[in-house]
Amino acid sequence: MRLALSLALLMGSLTPDQLWWLEDFREVPQQGQGVVVAVIDTGIDASHPDLAGVVVGGTDLSGLGTPRGTSGVGPSAFHGTMVASLIAGQGSEASGVLGAAPGVELLSVSIGLGVPGADTDDQIAKGVIWAVDNGADIINLSLTRNSPVWPRSWDEAFSYAFENGVVVVAAAGNRADGSGRPSAPATIPGVVSVGGVNRNLEPAEASVEGLNIAVVAPAEGLLGSYPSETYRTWDGSSAAAPLVSGLLARMLEKDPAATANDLIARLISSAKDLGDPGVDAAYGFGLIQPALAIDSTVTSEANPLGELANWIELYRPSATEDSSELVLPATPKPQASNAEALSASASLVPQSSLSARANGELNPILYWLLVPLAPLLWFALRRGRKVAGALDKTKGKPQHDRSDN
Repeated sequence: MRLALSLALLMGSLTPDQLWWLEDFREVPQQGQGVVVAVIDTGIDASHPDLAGVVVGGTDLSGLGTPRGTSGVGPSAFHGTMVASLIAGQGSEASGVLGAAPGVELLSVSIGLGVPGADTDDQIAKGVIWAVDNGADIINLSLTRNSPVWPRSWDEAFSYAFENGVVVVAAAGNRADGSGRPSAPATIPGVVSVGGVNRNLEPAEASVEGLNIAVVAPAEGLLGSYPSETYRTWDGSSAAAPLVSGLLARMLEKDPAATANDLIARLISSAKDLGDPGVDAAYGFGLIQPALAIDSTVTSEANPLGELANWIELYRPSATEDSSELVLPATPKPQASNAEALSASASLVPQSSLSARANGELNPILYWLLVPLAPLLWFALRRGRKVAGALDKTKGKPQHDRSDN
């Protein structure tokens, strides 16, 4: 049994370089303890090893999932789990996905994204109100309507969140969605709209640009936990938004007395200015800088990103509404090489064995298939070390144990 688990870990091992987007998060001790983040999405697979014990409550508004929102629904059932893992993943730099704020508690609100006939506008409005009433400090919305406008029902829901001091974070949207610009809910005044960058700090190919963007975060080549597997890679603002939610959770842990307006002011004032000087369409106020944001003591009486109440008073009477629906996200692809992060479906552990792995058990068939391989694996490793030692002698180098390589 231990051999099989060791092989699974070896096949799915990660390196710090592969978790590149967490580099700046490693500089700060806060983990988000005591903070509650609501994920309004397609549901969270709470049985995934990377999310063990972090979902403390939830609700299903789709009518298709489990009562506490702990199962995926609809054609994008994977999406909520991947978002949740980037916020609160319990993995490590050796295995699984490590979240931006692994100490937080999650609320899961599952909606019928992509489900025919589902009134997702209404479900999101109800989900925001439910999250506020159930103790959320931060709400993450990694979804868009593919339209800059939003329904009237969202006026009341988002106003309720702001009035109760809840920070709302939303993905700006992706180019593949077709609009080419930020979409609601990211366009709602007061919402932290998140765009994306690649590893070179250039605008992410997938993410849209627009003056509604508040900040940017890594959005290319990220790993997210995938239901019934370990993880998959994905791109886009849906992946960038949870990193910002995680950072805000760490900021709130550092200063529990900070208001939502304070947190937003600290987030944008500490951002690294990229592109054109000042606020621009590609980067907003700039790239998030976790250490600076957490240490900031800036305060603000008003929301620096605008006041929804003012917008409603000035513009709602003449504002148009449309019948746009939430955009269906693309399915991320599993990794294909052992040199990279692998999904469990490509390793020696079948998808159905993950729940057993979480409980310390293993599929008995897999066990008996792997046990005969133990001597062969031991012999191969031993022979490899001998060959390596001989090469070192030939080159005049001191020998050392290569088992950590």
